[in-house]
Amino acid sequence: MGDPAGIGPEIILQTINKRAVKKNYHLLVIGDSHILEQSAKNLGIACKIYAPPSFDKIKEEYLNVLDLDNIEIEQVTIGQATAPCGRASIEYIEKAIELCQKGVIQAMVTAPINKEAINLAGFHYPGHTELLAKKTNTINYAMMLAGAKLRVVLVTTHLAISDVPSSITQENVYRIIKLTHKWLNTFHPQQTTIAVCGLNPHAGENNLFGNEEINAITPAILQAKEKNIPVEGPFPSDSLFYRAQKGTYGAVVCMYHDQGLIPLKMLAFDTGVNITLGLPIIRTSVDHGTAYNIAWQGKASSSSLKAAIEYAAYLTKKKG
Repeated sequence: MGDPAGIGPEIILQTINKRAVKKNYHLLVIGDSHILEQSAKNLGIACKIYAPPSFDKIKEEYLNVLDLDNIEIEQVTIGQATAPCGRASIEYIEKAIELCQKGVIQAMVTAPINKEAINLAGFHYPGHTELLAKKTNTINYAMMLAGAKLRVVLVTTHLAISDVPSSITQENVYRIIKLTHKWLNTFHPQQTTIAVCGLNPHAGENNLFGNEEINAITPAILQAKEKNIPVEGPFPSDSLFYRAQKGTYGAVVCMYHDQGLIPLKMLAFDTGVNITLGLPIIRTSVDHGTAYNIAWQGKASSSSLKAAIEYAAYLTKKKG
């Protein structure tokens, strides 16, 4: 359900209320019934909540909720980061991970959490990705964002720009290329060619504008080619995305957060999906935050959540 004080509850309600998703799978919300009921009341949405006695007893005409009952409505200050909301949102994620690992559910889709709130609650993670990796004992993982005809995978994620260059090593870039290739082979085998961005303007212009391309990125690409991975680059990022958004590549490996997310969100702001590569379970997420400034006002778009649900269903089917 995400952070109770954010837009998670309302975009869930909108998605279920509109019957915006296909019916060839079942939806179960892990969250809090009281929060969802109050949010529905605020938004004027007719909400019939049902607590299924077992996971094979889901009723399609209801909002099926696994109620953790871990926060009181009085503890929720709409639009503000608080420790109770941070703790609750982490517990929803942990329960979903547990059920995925047990095979009770086939995939998890996460509504947004707030980094300040979870830190107030004592959970010191930069975001979902790192939490999921720790809870599933995953060492080799990566963040992918997908939308329109573009998929971007990040070598570094939530890191200050000043700290990015030192993290661009041959080992790190090769690891992400290899992980991306494995994921594409499994889920999108029709297009597995990977493009790699340079870090510097003009991809370094033969060492004129930085040496990361020569010292780390190009050696990683050559290493991948030796393993018969179809990979090209490094390309200047200012021209690469024009070709990539036409579907030329299966994915683009980007060196830092904004290099990949700016073009992705420009093309698919309302329908982007966050996917964690390398996990033993399937996890997708919306590509936006808690949007405290519009929370519980009925203004938030549920398009990204719908896309995340549909993508999770697709990945589940492909995984078999």
